[in-house]
Amino acid sequence: MNATEQLRAEHEGITIMLDVLERICEEMSSGKPGNLEHLERIVEFLSVFADKCHHGKEEDILFPALEKSGIPREGGPIGVMLSEHDHGREEIRLMRKALEGLRGGQDSSKDFVKAAREYCELLRNHILKENTILFVMAEKNLTADQQERLFEDFETMEREKIGEGRHEAFHLLIDELKGVYL
Repeated sequence: MNATEQLRAEHEGITIMLDVLERICEEMSSGKPGNLEHLERIVEFLSVFADKCHHGKEEDILFPALEKSGIPREGGPIGVMLSEHDHGREEIRLMRKALEGLRGGQDSSKDFVKAAREYCELLRNHILKENTILFVMAEKNLTADQQERLFEDFETMEREKIGEGRHEAFHLLIDELKGVYL
């Protein structure tokens, strides 16, 4: 597996979690209370796996390599991706805030659903752009050796940033919640 293949594979897991989150939003919008434990675990997944790990690999390793290969940060796809990462972090922050309200007995389910739906729409479009534009550019501009080195750097970063075994634990969570909601 090379760097862009790994990122695409992570997109698949993230997309399943977005499907789960959208199903929960449908239920909450029809008046069913959301399972707080599931919501907290989903927000942790989005914060740690999708943002800290996946987006971290892109921001700290892939994007600098692309810049070195001649793809500009400003005015190009890298700048757009970085802006969308920041937007996603804001939506995660709003979901967390709504969850705090729900845990405290407030009816902040509409706030949670609004932020979650915004996040899902943003990330689905973001993933499409990365898979069909940015990663294609990476595959054209980076050699097989560069891709292999990036993949190795991804593995090291993942162990250091999120810890040994967390990636696998998040995939178990995806499977568990997929079984409950999809």
